[in-house]
Amino acid sequence: MAVRHHLIDHPPPAVWAALEEETLYGEWVAGTSSTQSERGRWPQIGSSITYMVRVGPKEFQGRTTVRRIDRPHALELEADGGPLGTARIAFDIRPWGDDRTLVILDEHPLQGFGGTLHNTVLDAVLQVRHRTMLARLAKVVDDVSAKRDTGGPPFTAQPPE
Repeated sequence: MAVRHHLIDHPPPAVWAALEEETLYGEWVAGTSSTQSERGRWPQIGSSITYMVRVGPKEFQGRTTVRRIDRPHALELEADGGPLGTARIAFDIRPWGDDRTLVILDEHPLQGFGGTLHNTVLDAVLQVRHRTMLARLAKVVDDVSAKRDTGGPPFTAQPPE
């Protein structure tokens, strides 16, 4: 199990604004691009998004489904990486002081290749991925908050393909 935390210099509603916008997923999740809605209204339970996943020279479609949401505290996702298998990705969102948020990311493989090979080496790789992912999430939260503060469009989402 790979658990990593990151302190974001915005209050929880700003973090939720980024997490709730499915088109921003590809901007902060390492290795994904071309995010689009697949089913339901994100992030309602059962809703899902699809995206392209790149692992080295290989590219394939991935899907993430919302399995649990407890606003403003938690968001749990199931990511299906095709041949890589599935993983549970849980975000614990905690207010930290007056205007900061502690985000705790907990990911572990559920099924398939990742689940079969799950070990401390895989957890170390996930730690590196999570460090990148949480830093990108903080940047997206900065961008979303800045746009909102200046009266610009609320999101910097990729245009649909």
